[in-house]
Amino acid sequence: MESSHVDQLLVNLCVAVLVRPHTEVLRLVLTDVIMPAMNGRDLVEAVRAICPGVAAVYVSGYTANVIAHRGVLDRDVCFLPKPFSIAELAAKVREELNGAG
Repeated sequence: MESSHVDQLLVNLCVAVLVRPHTEVLRLVLTDVIMPAMNGRDLVEAVRAICPGVAAVYVSGYTANVIAHRGVLDRDVCFLPKPFSIAELAAKVREELNGAG
């Protein structure tokens, strides 16, 4: 089995172990776009497989245009570029939880 498949299986297992006990209260995932074993979109998809409808806020040091151009995220996702303040993060989370993201 290829290393990338093993990484994906491990990530999915970790997501299941961490998310499943909290499906009743989990409302939002805050994730970086670029990570070592998977990207943020794949992480959110794995979480949504267990907890459908959970909101997501993606953060990155890359600009939204660069990320969209590379196909890592769709243009209509809730994206917050780094660096950001606590107030900016709170506003973005509130926006996404209210369905405006």
